Amino acid sequence: MELRVIEKTEEELRIEIAGEDHTFMNVLKGVLLETENVSAATYDMNPEQSGGQTDPVLSITTTGGLDPLDALAEAAASVRETTDEFAAAFEAAV
Repeated sequence: MELRVIEKTEEELRIEIAGEDHTFMNVLKGVLLETENVSAATYDMNPEQSGGQTDPVLSITTTGGLDPLDALAEAAASVRETTDEFAAAFEAAV
């Protein structure tokens, strides 16, 4: 997975996440929207301004002094924890 920051301010982040699709992006976006002080989280698979690029671009807007990179790190850790728990439960069930 390759990440490329397109734009970063104190309250906004636009980052390209190469090689991912709707499956991962929907999960990440959902966790971001549940994160305190994240006011918006969206992604676009084919931004008009990209000239046809298909890698998703994630946009995060925060409030309350939360750095959007910190919000992304927190959300990614939460996704990892959830998938680890699922994998353990699956192994126990098999």
